[in-house]
Amino acid sequence: MSAPVAAVQDRAADLAAHASAVREMFDRIAPTYDRINRVLSAGIDVAWRRRAVREAVEGAPSGPVLDLCAGTMDLTELLVAARPRDRVVAADFSARMLDAGRAKAPTAERVVADALALPFPDGEFALAVCGFGVRNLADPARGAREVMRVLKRGGVFVALDFFRPTRAVTRAFHAAYARGVLPALGGFVSGEPGAYSYLADSMKGFLSRAEYERLLVEVGFRNVRGRDLTLGVASIVVAEVER
Repeated sequence: MSAPVAAVQDRAADLAAHASAVREMFDRIAPTYDRINRVLSAGIDVAWRRRAVREAVEGAPSGPVLDLCAGTMDLTELLVAARPRDRVVAADFSARMLDAGRAKAPTAERVVADALALPFPDGEFALAVCGFGVRNLADPARGAREVMRVLKRGGVFVALDFFRPTRAVTRAFHAAYARGVLPALGGFVSGEPGAYSYLADSMKGFLSRAEYERLLVEVGFRNVRGRDLTLGVASIVVAEVER
């Protein structure tokens, strides 16, 4: 039995311990991750990812593409299809998650990497996309600075995530779903109830979309804007590096 993931509000106290615990958690749930995602979201997560990719490719310059916190490479597959002439890199700190998704995008490069210390040169990518990964970072600001570092001038960053809701009806839905459905159903299918309790807590303790947008502005991104999906259950944030 591995150590439990630290409480969301305490994650910054020990970045290494948090990263290690989250990595181990995702390694354990990798074999059932895709199936659980489809069940828990009733398949709507597929539409969310497609929308995020459309937002990403419409404004981004040509050049290499980074799928950050790529997991089982659902977004990677869409990015390869949308940018067939560009190099696409799937980066995640769980090798087992990347292995579980490798058949979806066999032409993409797979790199085991920490989002807080990316192993890429400055200005390597024209586009970076992160789907449901920002909320797992021990230090979202540091993660945003790393994304900005590896993007070239004029590059685009798109984050799709379960930001903390601000609408009353969405807050109520999130609370009920996180307390009951997510840990119960996710734990039953995966055999890892603790993992899905953590994922529920990660939504509860995360930034709101507006707070994350302000964070991106503070680290230096420009033209930051966001939109809610499905009454704010999920949201997309788009940001650009100054040209």
